Amino acid sequence: MPLVEIKSRIAEAENNAGRVPGSVQLIAVSKVQPNERVEAVLEEGHRCFGENKVQEAAGKWPGFAAQFDGIDLHLIGPLQTNKARQAMDLFDNIHSVDRPKLANTIARLAQELGKCPGLFVQVNTGEEEQKAGVMPSDADAFVAECRKLDLPVRGLMCIPPVNEEPSLHFALLAKIAERNGLQGLSMGMSSDFEKAIALGATHVRVGSAIFGDRTY
Repeated sequence: MPLVEIKSRIAEAENNAGRVPGSVQLIAVSKVQPNERVEAVLEEGHRCFGENKVQEAAGKWPGFAAQFDGIDLHLIGPLQTNKARQAMDLFDNIHSVDRPKLANTIARLAQELGKCPGLFVQVNTGEEEQKAGVMPSDADAFVAECRKLDLPVRGLMCIPPVNEEPSLHFALLAKIAERNGLQGLSMGMSSDFEKAIALGATHVRVGSAIFGDRTY
């Protein structure tokens, strides 16, 4: 699906929800996509991208950053503490802050580096054992802990279970964000981003609908 069509659908969803035009940021998820597909989207003028793995991003984005100005890179996959320094050098935002050890590591590195990406706390809204993220019941305490560390928490992120109605999870995430005074809501993917926008998403993560199916 062409990028222009995705952006048109986002604009329509914003309008239907009574949202301010342009209030939703499209993160084009370029993980495991060939460089030529990514470059084509860059050539169209889009600058906001998401990657799942630090190593893949490190091999891809410095080259693109040398060619294209204004790239805004988001880490949307899990982050190991031993990759935190590299992630903080590469990414403008990290959407997968999900445990005290990682928060403490980022805080220490932020002091050392004198900078920190924007951070989103990942909430495991479906309480799935195999999935990363803080449990909903622990989210308030974890956000407070991150703030005590002077971390720039911009918002929350979730990935709903594949077999459940995503709107229930988007609504839960929005409720947690509201009571913690957080504006950012990273939620919604190729199949459900319009539902996410209706429930307050500020960042939607769309990959295959823009780039085509991934080949692993």
